[in-house]
Amino acid sequence: MKVYKKLFGFLRNKAITAEILSFDPAKDHCRIVHLFTGYEFPWDVIRALEIALMKSFCSPRISCLLHRTGEFRKHGQKRYDDTALLVAEFMQNGHDSGIGQSAITHMNKIHGLYKIENDDFLFVLSTFIFMPINWMQDYGWRKITETEKEALFYFFKAVGERMNIQNIPESLNEFAIWVRDYEQQQVVPVETNTEVGNATVNIVKGWMPSIAKPLVFPVIKCLLDDDMLSALNYGKPSLLLKKICKGIYAFTCFLS
Repeated sequence: MKVYKKLFGFLRNKAITAEILSFDPAKDHCRIVHLFTGYEFPWDVIRALEIALMKSFCSPRISCLLHRTGEFRKHGQKRYDDTALLVAEFMQNGHDSGIGQSAITHMNKIHGLYKIENDDFLFVLSTFIFMPINWMQDYGWRKITETEKEALFYFFKAVGERMNIQNIPESLNEFAIWVRDYEQQQVVPVETNTEVGNATVNIVKGWMPSIAKPLVFPVIKCLLDDDMLSALNYGKPSLLLKKICKGIYAFTCFLS
């Protein structure tokens, strides 16, 4: 498997994008996702999946379960780290690699401790596809390609099958329609959405020096869409701050 380096240590290597575009997203989705997350958008994917986490809290059935277990409230950093590590292992190494299979098996073992509706699994699965797509459209150093969008779909469809998730839509467009219907029926603002969201905000605050902590919540709100803000019972950020944050994030993504 070819390994790439940035030209002169900092210039993007156009050969990576060319290799991605040469593949069939249905057959070669593991290689595409590896290149996408490891080379083209490593910083962006992490940020997008952090927003995906917040997106999942917009469903009361999910937030109620997480609130009841107290995982994010009592062991937030560990819960975040465990999830990030497992997802990184199968995205970087492929869902059928030894490492990827072990990560999915471990994830299934954790989920097996709780009663989780199939549709809620599907909703969370969808966030791993659509949040990176949306993030790259808004902040990426280049626009995400149709090949990459389709590869993300096929990759996480395969992951979902290995998680024994049922009734996964057969195409990216069908999944988008399914998500729209789920959100219309299930996503409403309730207190547990807010409490689990706030616990995650506190995780991020823990990464920051004291002087920056007051900025964490306003900045996170700038990265959430209006529907998420409503479901989490968060007020809208100022338009000026939103523009500033978008510019900073887009610049940081360009440099990453």
